[in-house]
Order: sequence, then structure tokens, then C-alpha cells
Amino acid sequence: MRLLTIRLAAVGLLLTLTACGPNSANDEPAAGSSSSASDAFPVSVAHKFGTAEIKSEPKRIVTVGLVEQDALLALGIVPVGTTEWFGEKPGAIWPWAEAALGSAPKPQVMAQTDGVEFEKVAALKPDLILAVYSGLTAEDYAKLSKMAPTVAQPKDQVDYGVGWQELTRTVGAAVGRKAQAEKLVTDTEARIAQVKQDNPAFAGKTGLMATTDEGYWVYGTQDPRGRLLADLGFTLPAGLDEITGKEFGANLSKERTDLLDVDMLVWIVDKYDTDKAKVEADPLYSKLAVKTEGRALYVENNEEVGAATSFISVLSLPYLLDKLVPQMAAAVDGDPSTAVVRAN
Repeated sequence: MRLLTIRLAAVGLLLTLTACGPNSANDEPAAGSSSSASDAFPVSVAHKFGTAEIKSEPKRIVTVGLVEQDALLALGIVPVGTTEWFGEKPGAIWPWAEAALGSAPKPQVMAQTDGVEFEKVAALKPDLILAVYSGLTAEDYAKLSKMAPTVAQPKDQVDYGVGWQELTRTVGAAVGRKAQAEKLVTDTEARIAQVKQDNPAFAGKTGLMATTDEGYWVYGTQDPRGRLLADLGFTLPAGLDEITGKEFGANLSKERTDLLDVDMLVWIVDKYDTDKAKVEADPLYSKLAVKTEGRALYVENNEEVGAATSFISVLSLPYLLDKLVPQMAAAVDGDPSTAVVRAN
């Protein structure tokens, strides 16, 4: 799977967080479990392949999706297993989520390079498997659902296209914490709305996120990255949906390099200096106003800002807004002499 193409204020959003990831299948409910959560069960959560029936409060949660650990941690729950996307962080926990993790043991990490590591998932003896931000196949789901109730990606979203709001609410429903999840969503939406209000220059400007993976790859209206730009007031370029079709993004042909000529362009790259130089040396791209007028900014995916740009989670967003929005404002201010500096 492509690394990028699927590849702090947060603490103020959280309730007091305590660990809730026991070390064995027979452990008592961990600190952080609550009677209100227990009283919420059983619950049913619909998804692409059916409905997950969760009879009691889960104690051993494994995330097969790539970002669900952030939603769980924000809800005060530590999964016993997570799936690596990129960055090789211990437990697949990035710095913006460490405050929520606290002193709890980090989850065991599984790779997803060659698909789901079913044996490792089974060895963790899960009582709930989350694969909301994923590209789970029907065959994958059949195997996982035999181990534990499994919540796959939504049926009305493209694979790897679920928005952070729906993901947070889905995870909250699965663990019996719908009210807490809703507060996380509304608080974060309020923060985004405030940023939009504070940056009226974004309104009516075109914006786009792209990466250099496999040529030029652009993120569309069905991707969390594209949706964030829209939430901030940007308009995604006309014709983008024709390129991406029914996917979260797509490769851009050389004939459509013009689509990159927006008022503000975020490049998500593997190596900041190397990839930036390569993009700006492209004879087609180098002639576009987005380049000549300094409207583009670059983030490296293995640095916190770049990773937060791809995660788009209830925990990464407050950090991302603080770091990235000032550079977006510099890009759209109409003054080519305004430096768009590296955000990291």
C-alpha cells in the first residue's frame, strides 16, 4: 500500500485519561472503564460488510485500521494492538497522542505491508477489532470476524476515505462512549470553525493537497485531507473529482499538471529537500503561478506536521492547525515575497 496515498491543544479536549488495556484476556476491567460505558451494551455498529454486535464492554481492542488508536486514546482507552502506517513510532503512537497515552504500556504494533497480520491479531486475543480507516476486503473481514466483533470501513465511504468525525463517532459507539466521542467531535469542529473565522482570506481561494508518490498524486473530495481544506474555507479545484473518480485520490497525468495551479498547495513528501527540489525542477510545474508566486508549502511525512496532515484525527488536528495554518496564510496573502517556511 502506498505510504502517503492512504499514507497542544489536544489535551484540552480530553477528559482525564486512564489506561484501559489489560494484559490478559481474563483481566478485570481496567482503570478508565466506567459503569456508563458498561451500561451502554450491547451495541450494534453497521459497516461495509454488515453489522458488528458488541455484547459487552471490550477490554482488548486491536486496531487494524491505521488511525483508530488516536480516537481510542482520546476516549481514554489504550488498545492492546495497533497497525503501523508509517514513522515507526513505538506503539504506533505519535507525539500528539502521547499525553493521552500517559504512562500506559504502548500497544503491540503490527505491520500492514503485506496485508493484515492475522496470526498476530489472533495472538492478542481481541474482543473488538477496529478497521474503520482501512481497505479491508470481504475475505479479510471474514477471517477477522471469526476472532472478535469487527468494525470495518463504512459502507457509504470509499476505502481509506472515512472522515475523522465519522471515525471518532464510530469508535465511540463501538466502545460504549458515544457522548464522549460526540463532545470530542464538536470541540474539534469548533476549533476548526474558529481557525476559519480567523483566516477569512481562505474563503474563495483554491486549495489542494498532493504528494510526489508515483508521480503526482492528488487527494480528492472523498479524502480527509481534501475535506479539511474545505472545512477551512478553501475550494478544491474544478475538475478534481473527474480525476479522482470514486477513490480518495489519483495520479495526475502530465497533461493535467495545471490542476496543481491553485492558490495554496500542500505537498506531502518523503524527503523535504530532495523532493522539493525535484518538484520545482519539473519544467511543467516550474512555470505555474503556484510555484513562481510562492503559494506552495512542503511537509515531510516522517516529521510530526507531515504525519499529522495524513492522520487527520481528533488528536492530530489541534496540533496540525497550530503548525500548518500560519503557512497556509502566508501562501495566500498575495505577496510573493512572504516566505512560506518549513513547518515541522
